Amino acid sequence: METHAGKPILICIVGPTAIGKTALSIKLATTFSSEIISADSRQFYKEMRIGSAVPSPEELASTPHHFIQDRSIFKNYSVGDFEKDAIERLDELFLKNEIVVMVGGSGLYLDAVTKGLDSFPEIPSEIREDLNILFEKEGLETLQKELKKVDPKYFQKVDIQNQHRIIRALEVYRAAGLPYSTYLNKEKPARNFETIYIGLSADREIIYNRINQRVDIMMKEGLLEEAKGLHPNKHLNALKTVGYRELFSYFDGDITKDFAVEEIKKNTRRFAKRQGTWFRKNAEIQWFNYELDVSEIIAFIKKKRPNLDVS
Repeated sequence: METHAGKPILICIVGPTAIGKTALSIKLATTFSSEIISADSRQFYKEMRIGSAVPSPEELASTPHHFIQDRSIFKNYSVGDFEKDAIERLDELFLKNEIVVMVGGSGLYLDAVTKGLDSFPEIPSEIREDLNILFEKEGLETLQKELKKVDPKYFQKVDIQNQHRIIRALEVYRAAGLPYSTYLNKEKPARNFETIYIGLSADREIIYNRINQRVDIMMKEGLLEEAKGLHPNKHLNALKTVGYRELFSYFDGDITKDFAVEEIKKNTRRFAKRQGTWFRKNAEIQWFNYELDVSEIIAFIKKKRPNLDVS
């Protein structure tokens, strides 16, 4: 089925971490003389270059990129902020390009742009701070119990090991007095573009091997030193993430360095598994093997919009 000729197209590249999304995004952006929007929620931050697998200087220079290392970990930046900023940027880019490429492994951030977020209340900063302090002092179990009590419906569907999701649901409840689940699945805003979803896939063993190799490369490139410099700020939300959290535990004397590296690999593999679960819910994604020649993906896109210009 073809897309409508009048609307611009957002090519959305998805898939698990370390599968090759960056390389594909650059090939497609070059082919269609376009630009790239990053929807990777960790690559926003300039202090997290190695641990977030930011594209190389050569890759960044090959095609214009947006939302990569353009802000600091000291500035709060929510998925709602990204939705607003990305839509504004897309409006600008679509004035000169019929196609824009968006890439990332953060499913929530991708969906925010392509489908819109549910409308949530503003959260006073003190509520978020109180919940983060509670998490630091009493752990995730206390937050889980509170969520189960105030919003059992959302508790049944959320990943209860993901403290960011738990805290998000609780801060909405504390701010509005209504369960987080009551805000879900409301009518969302229409988009003035059409989305073509391209997914990259591989056997689980291949994905896991690529993840292990990437972590080893990150360590050789200086992840340990990068994390050490960020350790004094480990309380910041941006740093409560795989690759940094484990090394912070090493610096705190809780685990050995070798164990920390193995934990990074394990937790990244778990993250990839969660990514797969998220993306499989989207029936619009057209999946391609990660080793497939890019010409076949270009042909698929051209079939959707036969009159596209190709460089």
